[in-house]
Amino acid sequence: MVIRYPNGRRFTKQGSTNKQVPNKQPTYSNRGMTLEEDLNVTNQYYLEQSLAVIHKKPTPVQIVQVDYPKRSAAVIKEAYFKQASTTDYNGVYKGHYLDFEAKETKNKTSFPLQNFHEHQIEHMKQVKQQNGIAFVILRFTVTDEVYLLDAEHLIQFYEQKEMSRKSIRKIDIEKFGFLIKIGYHPRIDYLQVIDSVYFQEESTR
Repeated sequence: MVIRYPNGRRFTKQGSTNKQVPNKQPTYSNRGMTLEEDLNVTNQYYLEQSLAVIHKKPTPVQIVQVDYPKRSAAVIKEAYFKQASTTDYNGVYKGHYLDFEAKETKNKTSFPLQNFHEHQIEHMKQVKQQNGIAFVILRFTVTDEVYLLDAEHLIQFYEQKEMSRKSIRKIDIEKFGFLIKIGYHPRIDYLQVIDSVYFQEESTR
């Protein structure tokens, strides 16, 4: 089956190459996992520990070619990933709705605003209007630093794009955001930050 991105490029599953990968000692700071993989593992831990129910939203797919070798069976021959209309993750924690996007960059001193789409910004605005908790989780891959930035600040920076702002400076993310502790179980404990930022008056986990 052929799956393509919206720009027509073929989808290739990561890790499908036969190239030899050097055997490295695993560490907490760098295990070669993407931010998405780390968050999925983290969310699974939260679910198993009955702490929160948070899932990654499935990427919508448009099917363009289907074969029917049998009447009772259909084989998808070609499909395209469609651009998601909202953010990456959502769920419930302590009775509150959480909605967030996760992005990473190789830049050392700034985070490109082009990584975000207008429809995602509008979606986060709508979530906040309904008193939901909306934020982004940002990773600087070179230093393996992960920050939680409330959507309010992201929206403000994004709206400055019209005034030639191309990125969010790392010093501003450090100023307005919160560094997330990197560990093993959970891998990226963002609920600890949510407790301290949004639930200061509530009991801790």
